[in-house]
Amino acid sequence: MTYSVAVSGASGYAGGEILRLLADHPEFEVRTVTAHQNAGQPLVQVQPHLRSYTHLTLQETSAATLSGHDLVFLALPHGASGAVAAELADDALVIDCGADHRLESAADWTAFYGGDFHGAWTYGVPELPRLSGTQRDRLAKTRRIAAPGCNASTVALSLAPGIRAGVVEPTDLVSVLAVGPSGAGKSAKTHLLASEILGSANPYAVGGTHRHIPEIQQALRWAGAAAPTISFTPVIVPMSRGILATSTARIVPGTSAAAVRAAWEDAYAGERFVQLLPEGQFPRTADVLGANTALMGVAVDEAAGRVVVVTAVDNLVKGTAGAAIQSANLALGLAESTGLPVNGVAP
Repeated sequence: MTYSVAVSGASGYAGGEILRLLADHPEFEVRTVTAHQNAGQPLVQVQPHLRSYTHLTLQETSAATLSGHDLVFLALPHGASGAVAAELADDALVIDCGADHRLESAADWTAFYGGDFHGAWTYGVPELPRLSGTQRDRLAKTRRIAAPGCNASTVALSLAPGIRAGVVEPTDLVSVLAVGPSGAGKSAKTHLLASEILGSANPYAVGGTHRHIPEIQQALRWAGAAAPTISFTPVIVPMSRGILATSTARIVPGTSAAAVRAAWEDAYAGERFVQLLPEGQFPRTADVLGANTALMGVAVDEAAGRVVVVTAVDNLVKGTAGAAIQSANLALGLAESTGLPVNGVAP
């Protein structure tokens, strides 16, 4: 069966990455692409690397344009997808790649985003460990999916195994991330100009203000943390895409190093897209470029009594677009890996 697909926000980075991956999906056919300022232009005029879509023209983003498709990807700015999604038919599978449907708490939404709260959809990180099973179990046959925040899912995948297994404490969690500026979207911003970021590392949203913090805490509560606390600091570095997250947590006293590592081995044994590296090895962002793969290294710092987890993802693939398509595959009963690359690009 071929599923008809519409992609909104197709002129942006997330929308473009969804389209790049969908081009190789054997079951999905992209029939409609929409944008705002670029409506009326050929898609390849604003996404010149997507040569297989020369037949498509960007249309205005509206519920009427998106309706009538089996599958709709919303790659719109935060706060823009909720109203559009509310007008789409219940039988369509809708994946929101923005933040509008990620959070369960209206108070968290108000504190970190503001504006209308549209309620939570099924969270689109299949491998995420929960107290019982994984998030994958909740994605089967759902019709509404919230694709994750790239930083949030990277940190949650890094720390949830230890929390679920009870080998780390859910407070005093610390995560520092090196991130590429493509995670901030395609619109022009002075602090993201090449002249501002080349040769420099720039921290932002310091001191507990980043919008992904409540999303991380929500995921860690699903893994068994009653009241997780995390110090989260992202740093923009001069690479176009990628996240390297270094996360640490206090080890529960009396827990052996072997038991700590076993928590991560057990959580991701057999996973295609989340892979734990052999002991003593740690990933680079270059290893996951263009792939729907999260590579993870785990070390025990016995002197500090902490576990150190280093995780690399491509923020536009596993961080957003790949997670969205992987979740859509599950919701439609397709093989989870359909159309998704596990291999990166080098050099």
